[in-house]
Amino acid sequence: MARLTKNQKAARAKVDPKNLYSLKEASALVKEVSFAKFDASVDLAIRLGVDPRKANQMVRGVVTLPHGTGKTVRVLALVTPDKEEEAKQAGADFVGLDEYLQKIKDGWTDVDVIVTMPSVMGKLGPLGRVLGPRGLMPNPKTGTVTMDIGKAVADVKGGKIDFKVDKTGIVHAAIGKTSFDADKIFENADELLNTIVKLKPSTTKGTYIKSISLSSTMSPGIPVDTKIV
Repeated sequence: MARLTKNQKAARAKVDPKNLYSLKEASALVKEVSFAKFDASVDLAIRLGVDPRKANQMVRGVVTLPHGTGKTVRVLALVTPDKEEEAKQAGADFVGLDEYLQKIKDGWTDVDVIVTMPSVMGKLGPLGRVLGPRGLMPNPKTGTVTMDIGKAVADVKGGKIDFKVDKTGIVHAAIGKTSFDADKIFENADELLNTIVKLKPSTTKGTYIKSISLSSTMSPGIPVDTKIV
């Protein structure tokens, strides 16, 4: 087992693993226990009482964080010529179609989100093996396949994220940076949690939200009281 560094020991000493912190308390504490020398991401992990293997218990959705993620999101708009200007005006980093389809086919995936139109999805099908594993395949459910390209790009740039419960029943999401004020971390986390609560499958039995943990890159996880959700 690797030895803890001085900073890791100091950070862990500030977090009582047996205590359940309120979301407000955790949002302030996560800033105190971050010792990274860069602006670390703040992450929320929510363990749900669902069985992801069952289609009717899959929890997936989108949420627009009030204060964004703090991350610069690179957006590729795969659109026809008549939609290019709309995508550019909305702030898309890359705009085009056939030339980018070829680049992706050649292995280029240097973007965070791809937004496209329904008529283009047929061309993206063959690239599923490249885009799928990287979470880049556009999906109508997340608002990334639409005719309203400008709004889709603006939403993503403005802090819209999509989330999905993994095979172990946990939703992981980056909800800010340690440079954020504690109130902004709290409001982003609260927005995500409220969205997940609204998505509770009707077939779920027992406790829906089993545990919540807030952490930053390399910091210890802070256990959050689920009763406040």
